[in-house]
Amino acid sequence: MFSMPPLYILSLGLLLFHTTLWPSFFVAANNDTLMAGQVLAVGGRIASRNAKFALGFFQFQPASTISKSSYNTTSPIPSLWYLGIWFNKIPVCTYVWVANRDQPIADPIINQTRFKISSDGNLVIVNHAANNESIVWSTRVVNNRTHLRRNNTSTAVLLNSGNLALKESPSSDLPVWQSFDYPTDVILPGAKFGRNKVTGFSHQAISMKSLIDPGPGSYSYELEQTKGLVLKRLNPLVEYWLYASSTKSSFNLVPMLKAVLDMDPRTKGLMNPTYVNNDQEEYYMYTSLDESSSFFILLDISGQIKLNLWSQDNQSWQTIYAIPDDPCIPPATCGPYTKSNANVVVLNWNIRYQISLGVARGLCYLHQGCPFVGRDFSRILTSFRGTVGYLAPEWLTGVAITPKVDVYGFGMVLLEIISGRRNSSPETSYDTSSSNSNQNIEYFPVQAISKLHDGDLKSLVDPRLHGGINLEEAERVCKVACWCIQDNELDRPTMGEVVRVLEGLQEIDVPPIPRLLAAIAE
Repeated sequence: MFSMPPLYILSLGLLLFHTTLWPSFFVAANNDTLMAGQVLAVGGRIASRNAKFALGFFQFQPASTISKSSYNTTSPIPSLWYLGIWFNKIPVCTYVWVANRDQPIADPIINQTRFKISSDGNLVIVNHAANNESIVWSTRVVNNRTHLRRNNTSTAVLLNSGNLALKESPSSDLPVWQSFDYPTDVILPGAKFGRNKVTGFSHQAISMKSLIDPGPGSYSYELEQTKGLVLKRLNPLVEYWLYASSTKSSFNLVPMLKAVLDMDPRTKGLMNPTYVNNDQEEYYMYTSLDESSSFFILLDISGQIKLNLWSQDNQSWQTIYAIPDDPCIPPATCGPYTKSNANVVVLNWNIRYQISLGVARGLCYLHQGCPFVGRDFSRILTSFRGTVGYLAPEWLTGVAITPKVDVYGFGMVLLEIISGRRNSSPETSYDTSSSNSNQNIEYFPVQAISKLHDGDLKSLVDPRLHGGINLEEAERVCKVACWCIQDNELDRPTMGEVVRVLEGLQEIDVPPIPRLLAAIAE
């Protein structure tokens, strides 16, 4: 009779002992499938086959690290965890779907939390705190009508489109549940957005509460039977934007969108919007024509629907299209006694350059050629007036004030003319896993001089110009602006030198990074 070697028996015993303690196997990282019997814990993830999307547990930045100027509380909130899907290859962590958005998991419990397929074939998030398995979230669609299945063959697959599909078996063609049917605030390419005329089921997108809270927010978006596409504020309920309430206008919407997309070189040939209306269903959908690009439709916390496109050059998301185009249309966004500037005409590059040159000539005249304006250099003033961030360091150190303080202020204004934005503004980002997602104050001059040293001028220019700039003039203006904001007034040019540089009569080198800006950057 054949006898097994002692080492083999020992190995087999250890294996049986191990599987007895751990009846479920952890899913391998970068696998696109979760099978019955496998579990996903914190630190693990499922990745689509094209590696474009990943699914796992994630954590928004704790409130204790948020700038106190943005919130009226300093008491930290316990760290909360969510299960969701995000763009896997993009450095700015961008979440496109969240399972338990209204049932976050507290920090101590997360170590006992698992994502798996339950015995009845549903996807569930469970925790085992206090030796008691409780369900945090469930798909609740499989086997509600039947008893528990003896042979559970259900599988969940994260598809290349970013859709999490639950199937009764690996060979099943149609999913019994999919994340595309239950969007949070994002509609991805390939996802239907509409209603089922037979069952009455409809897709609904709901905005996030805030940049750090993915819970259901104030605005919703859906396709209704008689009203078409409807944007609502939920509490109190206000319908503030409706479109395509008739079949004719619905079909007209698609060619209109195609025309708008083709007008922008960034989106021309990028996607294909479609509209379907038959006896079973009515829905809108858009598909990607360029798999190397990343983009999505977002219902923003402001109540606007935005088409966001990833820019490799700027390493950031850019809003290509927004509806309603007036950001003050959604209720309670702009506040009382405000006026919308949505219809303000964007100045082209030539006009901006001529404005910069004209202001420089005016200051040069005041400093050097005007006989009627004098300056009293006696130090008798004990206070000053000005905007923080635009004042030269001399105003703060108490040294004598010279015309070079005007040069400093001109440099700051020049940066605003170039970028089309304020130099100091709340920082907004989709990177909700790091401090970059918080609304801290972002100081644009730091970014400007850093990009200038890197040779990246395009990212400094107002994106609303869509690349319609003169690169030689843009480099000239950026260099002048950064020379004007040097710490030492002796390093700043005179306004006469500024005029000659802007007129192209004098060359100028790349300026050093001022010590103050270097300290801010660190």
